[in-house]
Amino acid sequence: MIRENINDFFNDTGRFGPLLGIDLGDRRVGLSISDRTQSIASNYSTLQKKKFSVFSLDLKSIINKEIIRGIVIGLPLNMDGSEGPKCQSARDFAKNFSDIVDLPITFWDERLTTVAAERSLLSADLSRKKRLQVIDSVAAVLILQNLLDRLKNIEQKNA
Repeated sequence: MIRENINDFFNDTGRFGPLLGIDLGDRRVGLSISDRTQSIASNYSTLQKKKFSVFSLDLKSIINKEIIRGIVIGLPLNMDGSEGPKCQSARDFAKNFSDIVDLPITFWDERLTTVAAERSLLSADLSRKKRLQVIDSVAAVLILQNLLDRLKNIEQKNA
């Protein structure tokens, strides 16, 4: 079930159990996972982009193994806030995947997350090759952490 509204996603996921962050790159897909209290996002892995049927099985396996409660997918909006072909691709992926898993799925504006991830990796003095291997998962961590911070804010307002 796709939840465009973050408040609906908050209500559907509960406040306990890990969430999965997904950064759909051109060649690789970065994955991040939260702790059970939904406070901190951590790197999970980077998967090579594959045919949807194969990739969805890989993701479903991770979801079952980690007992995931909800999914956030980075939405690559243009700098002016408009949606281009990459946004449509992310939305198509979410729609197709929501037919396979019965979990709330939402989107998070991922503008500049790859830039922030690149800066972070550069400051860690990683080689270009190593940066390319991990940049999608670092971007997924930023996407998920931003969502977790927003959910915490919603929780505090509701308390």
